[in-house]
Amino acid sequence: MHLAYPAVLSVLLFCTGLYGVLARRNAILVLMSVELMLNAVNLNLVAFDVWLSRAAEETLHSGQALTLFTIAIAAAEIGIGLAIVLAVYRNRGTSDIDKLRDTAEGHEPDGPDTDVSDSDASATQAAAEKAEATA
Repeated sequence: MHLAYPAVLSVLLFCTGLYGVLARRNAILVLMSVELMLNAVNLNLVAFDVWLSRAAEETLHSGQALTLFTIAIAAAEIGIGLAIVLAVYRNRGTSDIDKLRDTAEGHEPDGPDTDVSDSDASATQAAAEKAEATA
């Protein structure tokens, strides 16, 4: 088999995973897309290892060994990532990345364009009107 077939498949898988990371807003789908990208890299490592072992006299299989380490690290990453996503979902009630980003930055629900001095002035004015009404 030619090297071009697994290389093209690896590029297609990686591009699909990259699109999933950039376009999706659900944290679990983003983690699945990252896993797809890692699998594309693993396919590329194994394909080049087989291709280089045919050309070289020594069969070291370093690409396949590196793929095993990548699979182990990816499994640990997915386990930790899912635990974090579940903890955030239990605390916040959503796994939408945009909503989590807004709550982490401390934006008010009305929007980030509201000025603090205007809200302080309106609160002071409301307090003064309330004091006048009671007097």
